[in-house]
Amino acid sequence: MTFTVAIVGRPNVGKSTLFNRLVGRRVAIVHDMPGVTRDRREGDGSLLGMEFRVIDTAGFEDATGDSIEARMRKQTDMAVLEADVCLLLIDARAGVTPLDRHFADLLRKVKTPVILVANKCEGKAGEPGYYESFGLGLGDPVPLSAEHAEGMSDLFFAIQPYAEKAGLLNFEEEEEPFTDEEIILEVEEEEDNRPQRPLQLVIAGRPNVGKSTLVNRLLGEDRMLTGPEAGLTRDAISTEWEHRGRRIRLVDTAGLRKRANIADPVEKLSVTNTLEAIRLAEVVVLVMECDAILDKQDLTIARMVVEEGRALVIAINKWDTVAKPEEALKRLQDRLATSLAQARGLPTITISALAGQGIERLMDGVLDAHKVWNRRIPTSKLNQWLEDVIAHHPPPALHGGQRIKIRYMTQAKSRPPTFIIFASKPDDLPEAYSRYLINGLRDTFGLPGVPLRLHVRGGKNPYAEKK
Repeated sequence: MTFTVAIVGRPNVGKSTLFNRLVGRRVAIVHDMPGVTRDRREGDGSLLGMEFRVIDTAGFEDATGDSIEARMRKQTDMAVLEADVCLLLIDARAGVTPLDRHFADLLRKVKTPVILVANKCEGKAGEPGYYESFGLGLGDPVPLSAEHAEGMSDLFFAIQPYAEKAGLLNFEEEEEPFTDEEIILEVEEEEDNRPQRPLQLVIAGRPNVGKSTLVNRLLGEDRMLTGPEAGLTRDAISTEWEHRGRRIRLVDTAGLRKRANIADPVEKLSVTNTLEAIRLAEVVVLVMECDAILDKQDLTIARMVVEEGRALVIAINKWDTVAKPEEALKRLQDRLATSLAQARGLPTITISALAGQGIERLMDGVLDAHKVWNRRIPTSKLNQWLEDVIAHHPPPALHGGQRIKIRYMTQAKSRPPTFIIFASKPDDLPEAYSRYLINGLRDTFGLPGVPLRLHVRGGKNPYAEKK
C-alpha cells in the first residue's frame, strides 16, 4: 500500500529543503533563487519510522495559458490530486502573503486533505508569521524548520491520522511471537520472492533536444515539463516505471552545455545533479537532434558515460524531419568509429519522441545493452579463446627477441565487463595489443557497445593450484 504526501506552496518557501529532509538525502536542488524547482520530483520519505511517497512540486504560480509558469502550475495541480495529503508550506519569517491566501483558498476546494506548515520557524523571527497563519482557515499550522530539522515530530503527528485512515500505520501487536524456525522460513521466502531491482535508466543530452518529451512518451503521460524554451529541466527527476514487466527507474536530466558557457549558479547545480545521475546509472540514453548528430558536446557526454563504465544507447530524435536519412546515419557511424572506438558497436536508434516513432526499438536497445553490460563469461571459455588468439597472433617481441608470455585470463566483474590477464611483463604489453584483445572479446562473446575494461597483471596464475 502506498501513501503519498505532496509538498506545495508559493516559490521559495523551503519545499525542496523539506523534501530533502524527508527522503534523507540532498536530491532536490536548493537555492535562494525563486522558481528553481519546475518539475514534480518523487522520492521515498520517512518520518519517525513512518514511510511514504513524497512529491516535491514547483512553486504555486498564479498563471494561465502556455507560459512556463502555467505549465509548472499544471504539474503541481496534478500532484495535489494524486496525493493522499497535501502540505501547504508558508515562510513564517516572511509572514502570510496575498499569494499564500490565494492558494489556501484554492486548496480548500480540492478533496485532498491539507496540512498547513509554517516553515523557517527557528528563532523568534518566524513567530509573527506563524500566529498570522492561523487566519488562513486551514486548521492549526505545524511550526517547523526544514533546514534545521526542528518540529519534525509535530509534522509526524499531523500526518499520522491520514496515514492510519489509509491503512499505512498499524501498531497492533502480534497475538503470538514468531518462533525462530518461522522467522527463518519467512526470511528465505522473502529472499526467494524478492522483486527484481529496477533498472537505472538515465536520459541525457544537450539542452532542448527532446529529453523530457521522450520521458513523457515512455511514461504515457505529461509527467515532465516540456516546451520550446531551452533549459526547462533543472533537477534530475526520477520516476518508477514498468516496461513489459521490467521495473525501471527512469531519470530525466538537465541539458549539459559546454562548461565555459555556464554562468548561472542554478545551472551549475543542475549540471552537478546530472553528472551524479549518470554516475549512478546502469544505462544512459544519449538523445541528440538529427540536424546536429554527435557534435562536440554530444561526444563529450558520450565519452563521459563510457569512462564511467555505463552502458550507452544513442537516440537520434526528430528523425521524421530528416531529408536524407542514409547520409545522416553514415555520418554518425563514421564519427563513432573515429571518435568513440572504445565502445564499438553502440546501439543507435532513430526516434521521434513527439510522434512516438521508434520508442519500442529504443527500449529493445536499452534492455539488450543492459544484458550485455551484466554479462559474465566462464573462465574456461575465456582461456580457450585466449589460447587460440595467442596461437594466431602472439604478443610482439621485445628488444632482444624475448616475447611476453600471457599465462591466464579471468573476468573480474561485470557492470561493465572487466577482465584481468596475467603476463610475464605486464608493463611492456603494448596498448595496441590490449585493444586487439578487447576487440576480439567483443566479436567472439557478443559484447557490442558497452565499455570493456582489461587489466594486465604480473606474476603467476593465482588459480593454478586450485585447478
